[in-house]
Amino acid sequence: MFSAHDRKIPAYILLTILLVSCVSGQDKSAIPGRLIIPDGTAVTLRLAENVSSAHARVGDSLDFVVVRDVNLEGFTVIPAGTRARGSITGVKGKRFLGIGGNVALKLDSVELANGDRVTLCARMDVKGRSRTKLMAAAMIATGLIFLPATPVFLLTRGHDSTVLKSTEITAQIEGAPSVLSAGLAPSREGSSQLAEMMDYLPPRVFNGEGREGDMLNLVFVAQQEDLQDAFARAGWVKTDKWRLAFVWHLLRHGTNDSQVPMARFYLFGRVQDYSYALPDPDAVVSRRHHLRIWKTGYTEDGTPIWAGAATHDVAIEIAKGGHLINHRIDPAVDAERDFIGANLTDTASVSRQEYLHGVDPVFQAQTDSGEAYHSDSRILLLDIHSAMPAKASVASQSSAVVRVTVLPITAPAESFQSNLTSPR
Repeated sequence: MFSAHDRKIPAYILLTILLVSCVSGQDKSAIPGRLIIPDGTAVTLRLAENVSSAHARVGDSLDFVVVRDVNLEGFTVIPAGTRARGSITGVKGKRFLGIGGNVALKLDSVELANGDRVTLCARMDVKGRSRTKLMAAAMIATGLIFLPATPVFLLTRGHDSTVLKSTEITAQIEGAPSVLSAGLAPSREGSSQLAEMMDYLPPRVFNGEGREGDMLNLVFVAQQEDLQDAFARAGWVKTDKWRLAFVWHLLRHGTNDSQVPMARFYLFGRVQDYSYALPDPDAVVSRRHHLRIWKTGYTEDGTPIWAGAATHDVAIEIAKGGHLINHRIDPAVDAERDFIGANLTDTASVSRQEYLHGVDPVFQAQTDSGEAYHSDSRILLLDIHSAMPAKASVASQSSAVVRVTVLPITAPAESFQSNLTSPR
């Protein structure tokens, strides 16, 4: 048998074991975690400038902005607002025979939160509108009058191709890059993406040539069917789409046609999802309340968020601002914003109202046809989904969102004027 003396462990051996354990533990804790970003991880970006086939050149660099945080395992690896690089890979100008221009572009890279750059994969090809049908119609009409003149119309050119500022594109990260978790900000928690949307919501919409026009002055939180039902119950109608038979359609129905088409405006690179009008019974064509609505892709508690641009048509103008027929609007656009809020509230469809402030205020600006308008720059939010108990606000709200308790709207708010001009 071993004696008690034999079972004793010298103190210096115990001390050595203890020191080795502590050092080993410190070494392990000192090694920061490394996150592997999966190949193909999606990054949502928007183009930061207009690009036209009339001026672009192959190899020109492009700037994009990340508009949604890219999160991984509780950390933000690419924060919204990060700039990404892209370039133009192909340009064709507008050509004879009514053929439009063409612009091809691609994403190159984006910076991670730690400063490293990773490769992105995404391409976009945008073609300008063709005038081939118009050219053919002109040749047929001219041939009935004077056949030898018809070949002249073969020289007709199409439209330039324009990739509009705020056009959204989803890119994928190439490979499987890694990033140290040390120093990364924790991902923002919460079911509402309203604050993030307001941080990157463009202040104004664009026409097809990239010229800024009407301001965005309404935000809706609603399911698609609830949004449509609210406007239907309030007496609004969807307007017709543009078509070649429009002139005959208008002449046939006269001032009783409440579905006169609206011009195509763009947001996020897309034409409006919905066009609604509330006509004046005494002058349907010349005067009407109207707005265009786009789905943003953001949600609040799982409910889609929509952005709208509303103005009040008060008269028709002929051959002004490059348009054959153009509506003149009431320059006090806040009155139209508040009219819509009151109109929808009267139908008991609205469960919540708030005024929001965007990051790029619009106090004075012009429509795409050059008409001046003014605003207090507030954006009215209307919550149209079923009323639910109020939830606590997300702690990390953006400074761009200003919560205001709003009483039922009974009259248009007084317009606010300033010498400031919105960014163009």
